[in-house]
Amino acid sequence: MSRADHALGAFYGLALGDALGMPTQSLSREQIKARFGRVNRLLDAGPDQPIAPNMPAGSITDDTEQAILVGELLIESGGRIEPSTLAQRLIDWEAVMQAKGSQDLLGPSTKRAIEMILAGHSPEEAGRFGTTNGAAMRITPVGIAADIANPKRFIESVVQACQVTHNTTLGISSAAAVAGVVSAGINGSTLKQALAAGVMAAQLGERHGHWVAGGRIAARIQWAQSLCADCENAALPDLLYDVIGTSVASQESVVAAFALAQQVAAERLSAFDALCMAASLGGDTDTIAAVLGAMLGACLGLSVWPAAMIEQLKTVNRLDLASLVEGLLVLRAS
Repeated sequence: MSRADHALGAFYGLALGDALGMPTQSLSREQIKARFGRVNRLLDAGPDQPIAPNMPAGSITDDTEQAILVGELLIESGGRIEPSTLAQRLIDWEAVMQAKGSQDLLGPSTKRAIEMILAGHSPEEAGRFGTTNGAAMRITPVGIAADIANPKRFIESVVQACQVTHNTTLGISSAAAVAGVVSAGINGSTLKQALAAGVMAAQLGERHGHWVAGGRIAARIQWAQSLCADCENAALPDLLYDVIGTSVASQESVVAAFALAQQVAAERLSAFDALCMAASLGGDTDTIAAVLGAMLGACLGLSVWPAAMIEQLKTVNRLDLASLVEGLLVLRAS
């Protein structure tokens, strides 16, 4: 497979996971079971969906939209993200969402950072409280554009993308972990190798940003992989939901995505079944599935995803990522 195939697999995997998790986001496992059973296809959101009411099947959410925003900004700026520019783009994005009447707005860490910027704080200072998964959910284009084979340059790119909203050890290391898997996958690494590269990237990432208390991302990924290693598929969702956690906290949702990716690497789950399991977990399902889809698609390529569903995504969202991915790969080669 070409690098373009891996990169398209990552970005469309992000979008597919996002859309699968769209109707179940912020619901409990019990609510998901009662309304949908097990998610195994793209579903409409019902009128009582708390964040995305009545959105049609295949609709993407903020995870994909903000990743596209970051990708476009990377291309426009020649690979370097200025925190103040990213902050303004996020402010503009939320204004458009509010005008549409959408409830899919900025997450808690990003919202707090933007409010601090509007109050006159510097972008670097604004992100000092961001520990949630907002940076990790939109980091995929950085993983495509920045080569982990050059660790110093790679981690600089991750920090730039995180600084304005998630300038903390947890925020940066969780984003670095996801970007590391994506970047390694585009280089042709196996999924197992790429997951190891993600742990290494998380260790690099935690050296940056403001220190905050909390379990270290790299250590929690390794713990979760050990915890789930011998778990049967039928018991895995409860283990993820009850023990690892599925909230917006980066040390829960990002770690849960890594645990699911490990099951795919061990050939206990197919890539698509893993996305469906993520979308059925409860909690921050769209982000867990989006992050997982990006990592799996980067390693396994675009063909791992059902072609009909990718076409549905393109139609419902008027989504064509080919030129964006091409521009990001040009940055990677520069």
